[in-house]
Amino acid sequence: MQGRWVYQLGVLHHALDRLDELHEQWLQTRDALPASATPGTPAYNDALAEHHAESWSYLDDWATHGKALGEINSAARKAPSSLAPAPRPTAAPNRHTTGRR
Repeated sequence: MQGRWVYQLGVLHHALDRLDELHEQWLQTRDALPASATPGTPAYNDALAEHHAESWSYLDDWATHGKALGEINSAARKAPSSLAPAPRPTAAPNRHTTGRR
């Protein structure tokens, strides 16, 4: 286990929580816009740009530390586990068959 994984997972967890909160805020903001504020209009685009600006640092955290998830997965697959028994060797199939010639 790498010591940095604990830190990286903490950063990723916090970033995901903030992104969820920001997404909920965006939905509320979008729903509060006037009906004339549709995608492509300045009011809509400005609100969306603000949402994106608030989200970038958390997305950057994922870009920076997200690779830790793959590293943890690879390490877990390579590590022996006491939870699962070791596979038993199986007998080779009998290649001798009786048949007519």
